[in-house]
Amino acid sequence: MVGQSISARLAELGHEAMLGTRDANKLSDWHRTAGAQVKIGSFADTAAHGEMIFNATNGAGSLNALKMAGEYNLSGKVLVDISNPLDFSKGFPPSLLVSGTDSLGEQIQRAYPSAKVVKTLNTVTAQLMVYPREVADGDHQVFISGNDADAKVQVAELLKSFGWNHIMDLGDITNARGVEAYLLLWVRMYGALNSGMFNIRIMK
Repeated sequence: MVGQSISARLAELGHEAMLGTRDANKLSDWHRTAGAQVKIGSFADTAAHGEMIFNATNGAGSLNALKMAGEYNLSGKVLVDISNPLDFSKGFPPSLLVSGTDSLGEQIQRAYPSAKVVKTLNTVTAQLMVYPREVADGDHQVFISGNDADAKVQVAELLKSFGWNHIMDLGDITNARGVEAYLLLWVRMYGALNSGMFNIRIMK
């Protein structure tokens, strides 16, 4: 769902978008309707095609999906990590597969040191990622973190094109620990509100 939302929005904004999948047949209905302008391919095809790569996979499968994408295809590119290491093995609400002194964002950066990993958008639901003005006319926060300053600038510019007004740079990729851990609170708020169409605004 996240990959579909991101790729469709990119195409809407005039970018050449491609969506990677293990099984293209599962996307046939979506592709005929909402995603007609988006190309479909394997993870490797999509990673080779893209100048900026979005990891919109389930957190538990992210490292395996990126392995299928291929280290060579990711090398030197901005890798936007939207995934969350949620563990639903005991039902809802989930726990985290990795937390505390590590994060999935850091694991991805260590596994692909030549990629420029930027963690962002993982703290909001898919619709709000690409249409932030649907809540409070965009008066709420999105976070970015990563080790490469230029990569963060590129990602911030793309977020602005989505409609984001408040982009907070938290610092290096270790800050992925905080935004991933925030999901433990996010899912509780989702349960209380019975909707994912909400976000927070930082005030001081």
